[in-house]
Amino acid sequence: MPPATHPNEPASAAAPEVGAAAPTVAPTDAQAVVQTVALVGNPNVGKSTLFNALAGRRQKTANFPGTTQEAHLASVRAPRGQALLADLPGCYGLHLDTSESRICKGVLAGDPDGTMAIRGFATGRPDAVAIVVDATNVPRNLRLAGEVIALGLPTIVVVTMIDAAERRGITIDARKFEAALGCPVVFASGKTGKGVQDVMPALARATVAAGPLGPGDIDAWADAVYAKACTADVRTHDAVTDRLDLAFTHPVLGVAAFAAIMTGLFWAIFSLATIPMDAIEGFFGWLGGVVGSTLPEGAVADLLADGVLAGVGGTLVFLPQIVLLFFLIALLEQTGYLARAAFVIDRLLRPFGLPGHAFVPLLSGHACAIPAIMSARAIPDFRQRVATILAIPFMSCSARIPVYVLLTQVLFPASTARQALAFTGCYALGAGAGLLTAVVARRTILRGKSPPMALELPRYQWPGPIDAARVALHRGWLFIRKAGTVILAISIVLWWLSAYPQPPEGAGDPREAARVSFLGRIGDAVQPVFAPIGADRQLTIGILASFAAREVFVGTMAVQVAGTDDAEDAGVRERLMEAARDDGTRVFTPATSWAMLVFFVLAIQCLPTLVVTAREAGGWKWALLQFAWMTGVAYVAAAVVYGVVGAIG
Repeated sequence: MPPATHPNEPASAAAPEVGAAAPTVAPTDAQAVVQTVALVGNPNVGKSTLFNALAGRRQKTANFPGTTQEAHLASVRAPRGQALLADLPGCYGLHLDTSESRICKGVLAGDPDGTMAIRGFATGRPDAVAIVVDATNVPRNLRLAGEVIALGLPTIVVVTMIDAAERRGITIDARKFEAALGCPVVFASGKTGKGVQDVMPALARATVAAGPLGPGDIDAWADAVYAKACTADVRTHDAVTDRLDLAFTHPVLGVAAFAAIMTGLFWAIFSLATIPMDAIEGFFGWLGGVVGSTLPEGAVADLLADGVLAGVGGTLVFLPQIVLLFFLIALLEQTGYLARAAFVIDRLLRPFGLPGHAFVPLLSGHACAIPAIMSARAIPDFRQRVATILAIPFMSCSARIPVYVLLTQVLFPASTARQALAFTGCYALGAGAGLLTAVVARRTILRGKSPPMALELPRYQWPGPIDAARVALHRGWLFIRKAGTVILAISIVLWWLSAYPQPPEGAGDPREAARVSFLGRIGDAVQPVFAPIGADRQLTIGILASFAAREVFVGTMAVQVAGTDDAEDAGVRERLMEAARDDGTRVFTPATSWAMLVFFVLAIQCLPTLVVTAREAGGWKWALLQFAWMTGVAYVAAAVVYGVVGAIG
C-alpha cells in the first residue's frame, strides 16, 4: 500500500529531526508576532506531540484565569515571521458542558467574556486554526472539525497516525480529502518529525472552508467527507488490543490488574525516590552547617539556617516523589492503560458521586496532596472535580508518616505488629473519610446528576520517555513555584515566632526558650480550645506548628518536651513517652495518643494544600470550606476518641 502524501510534499523529502523543523524563537521588537494560531483536536490524536515538535523545547505555559486547564504557548518561526501557537485542551466538541470545550470555544470565538488572558488571543479570534485529525479515527474527529470549520476561521487540517492507520487497513487519499474539506491538508507525525516542516507553510495558505451549514448537518457532512476520501478494510482486526481490553476492562481481572499496577507504581515512587530524597536532605544539612560555620552567630545565621534553608529543604525533599509520580503516570497514560483503569474504577467510585477519572488524583494523594489536587483537572464535570479536590487531603500523604510512626510507637512500644496494624488503620480511616466527604458534598452543596463517563479507549502504544520527562519536570517546577514559596514564607514566620523573644541570659534549656517565645505564649492562650482532645500547652504548640506542614509536628514536639530537635534519637522517643505536663501527669496518655493520631489522620495536611485548592477549585471559598470541614471532622472525631478511650480506662 503506498503511503498517503500531501499533494505538495516532495516524494523524497527527508524527515527532519523532531523539534528542528520549526525552532522556537522568543519574539523581539524586530520579530513581532504576525500570526496567532490555535491547535485544536480530540484527546489522544497526537496534538500535543505535534506541538512539541513544532515548538522544540522552549515552550511556556499559561493558565487561563478562572479555569482548571492549561494551554501551552510557543513562538514559532513561520514563513511570514513569528507565529504564536497555542495548544488548546483536547475536547470532543465545542458545545459540550466541559471546561475543555468552553475554553476552546471561547478562544476560537475571540473570548467575548474577556475571561482568558492569553497574549494574542485576549482581544480577538486567532488568525488561523490547525485541526489535528487522527487517521485511525477520522469519522469521530471530523465531527469536531466540522464545528470548528463552521466558525469561519482560516483553517488547515493536520492528519496524524498515518502509519497506525495503514496497519489497520485504512487509506486516506490526500487530494480527495483536501477537496472534500475545502482547506489545506498536511500529513505529519510529531513523533518521527515526518511532515512537520509542512505545517507552518500550510498555515500561510489556510482558507475559510464551507463546512456544514449547522449543528444538525455535522454528522451528515462528516460521513460524506469520509466517504469521499477514505477507505477501510473492514476485515482488519487488532487481536492484541481486543485481548488486552478483555483483561483490563474485566470487572474482576481489571480490578486485580489495576491493584497490581498501582502497587508497583507506588512501590517505585517510595523506593526509587529514597536516594535523591536522602541526597537533598544531606545537601541542605551540609549547607546549613556551612552557613553556621561561616556566618557569625546571630539572628541572620539562625534565619538562614533554621528559617530559609530549613523551609526550602523541607519542601524540596518531596520533589523526587512528585516528579517520579508524574513521570510514571505520564508513561501509563501514553500506553493507553489509564483510560482502561478509569473505566474499571468508575464502577467502584460511582456510588460515592465520583467518576473513574478521580482514581489517579486520589491515589496520588498518598504521595502528596498538592500535585494530586492539580491532577484533578482531568475530571470533566465541575461538581465531581471539586468533590474530588475536597476528598484528596484525607488521603495519608508521606508527610504524615513521621507523625504516625511517633504516635504508634508511643501507643505500642513493645509490639511492632500492633504498630503496623494501627499504621494501616490510619490509611484506611483517611480513605474512608475522603469517600464520605465526597458523598456528603455530592448530596448537598455539589448536588447534581452524575453525567456518564464519556471515555475514549485509545490504542495501545509504546510510551515516550522524553515527553513523559517533560511533563514530570513541568509539574515539578509548578510545585516548586506555587507551593515552595508558600512553605518558605511559613517556615520563616514559624522560625521567628519560635525564636523570639529570646530567653533570659544564661537559660540554656530549649524548653524554657519554647515557653517564653511568641509561639509558646500562643500555645498557652489557645490550649483551652484543644483541651477536649487531650492537648496540653506543649501539644497545642505542636498542633499549631503542624498546620504549616505536617512533618513539623515531630520536630516541634521534640523541642517542646525533650529539649532537642533530633526526634530520631532513641532517648528522645523514650523521653517523649514519659514527658510530663505542667501538672506532672503524662503528656501522651493512651487517650491523648489515640486522639492525636485520629486528629492528624483527618486534619488538613498543610496550608499550601489550601492555596492549591483555591486555585484549582476556582476560589478561596472552597479552600476555606475544606479547612473548616477537615478541621471540624478531625476535632470532633478526636474529642470522641479521647472521651471514649478515657472512659474505658
